[in-house]
Amino acid sequence: MKQNLIAGHWTDGADVAVNLNPADVSDVVGEYARASAEQVNEAAQAARQALPSWAGASPQVRSDLLEAVAQQLFARKEEIGTILAREEGKTLAEAIGETARAAQIFRFFSGEAIRVAGDAIASVRPEVDVDVIREPVGVIGLITPWNFPIAIPAWKIAPALAYGNTVVFKPADLTPASAHVLAEIIGDAGCPAGVFNLVMGRGSVVGDAIVSHPEVDAVSFTGSVPVGRAMAVQAAQGMKKIQLEMGGKNPMVVMDDADLDIAVPTVLNGAFFSTGQRCTASSRIIVQAGIHDAFVDRLTAEAAALKIGNPLDTTTQIGPVASDKQLKNNLNYVDIARAEGAEVIGGDHLTLDTEGYFQAPALFVNATNDMRSSREEIFGPCASIIKVADFDEALATANDTEFGLSSGICTASLKYAREFKKSSQAGMVMVNLPTAGVDYHVPFGGRKGSSFGSREQGRYAAEFYTAVKTTYSFAG
Repeated sequence: MKQNLIAGHWTDGADVAVNLNPADVSDVVGEYARASAEQVNEAAQAARQALPSWAGASPQVRSDLLEAVAQQLFARKEEIGTILAREEGKTLAEAIGETARAAQIFRFFSGEAIRVAGDAIASVRPEVDVDVIREPVGVIGLITPWNFPIAIPAWKIAPALAYGNTVVFKPADLTPASAHVLAEIIGDAGCPAGVFNLVMGRGSVVGDAIVSHPEVDAVSFTGSVPVGRAMAVQAAQGMKKIQLEMGGKNPMVVMDDADLDIAVPTVLNGAFFSTGQRCTASSRIIVQAGIHDAFVDRLTAEAAALKIGNPLDTTTQIGPVASDKQLKNNLNYVDIARAEGAEVIGGDHLTLDTEGYFQAPALFVNATNDMRSSREEIFGPCASIIKVADFDEALATANDTEFGLSSGICTASLKYAREFKKSSQAGMVMVNLPTAGVDYHVPFGGRKGSSFGSREQGRYAAEFYTAVKTTYSFAG
């Protein structure tokens, strides 16, 4: 059984979670200890005790630790990628790529650890010096989702440690294996006891205990909108700094002048790769009338040709849905779309060689933007296709959502591309690229119901993981 890491010690939990392969439920990835609320308390206390020495450590010490983690992730990316593919269900190529991405993130923040800058500002008063500096926030609670079980932990843990904070980390209960390997690597790299703590388990126990704990100064969460909203209220009661990355119902506009050789693969990737289990997935395909029929015919054919199967098979393009619960949710939305009047193509539960949660990609053709299936996040391989007359209607439809994470347009027109980038109400905008898939060194985040608080990733991560202090000195 894999244990929790608290105050530098591997520790049993209150009970055990059995981690199953969603492509073959007879394959047990491992058993993982679930922490209790009292163990979260122990982790938070350990993080508080370790904070002064870690915050006061040389930036080079922090940089060296993160670089050592990056090196191990790169060296073991095939091994870790295989574990990730088994527990989450994404293809082996995607899983290895995600592990490499985690390594790149640690390497980037290894550099940022020694580049924490401030400002010297001239005072309006004579012989007074003003300096603005950044300091660690303190103890950070990190709560991550199951769909990117090593990359998202990396993009929270790495900046938290780089800027001198200590960490209490809870990975998703569904996918603890990748996070546990990452915790082992961080420990083996020489992380001091208490600086990084791993507490696995259910959100209702471990997550709630982290958010409500008085020793936790800030919380970064990636997950669903309802949980995020409740967490914001809970954090506000404790006056905690909070960062939320939540859902998306991301539009991809396809204009009449789009090159189908670009548009179809772009939509196919954005909507269905990673089994559609990405908050940045293209789940609303908004297509201009003149190209609509040709686009739908070709997208339907290419979606049907995708090979669905065991993620460890290198020829597989789409793996299983991550869990039985998620599969049932997806199939329910297929029924909803059909009842709402959309023409449903695909979307069936598939029976393959192993017992797993396989689903064919689903297209909801002739959908409208007011259907539930076009407005609510499904988080699976399901996409609505909405026909529009012109650019103005496409833009208005794209923006008509409570979410605002990612958006995209396929067009050969510089005018349309420029106007869409300017007017799209999303935090990230793509032109002739999938809505899913971003660089690790630039800010990530959205607007409206998708995000709350400062951006993640890149240098913008400093906004959340540091506190600004203004100092004055009289030199007279």
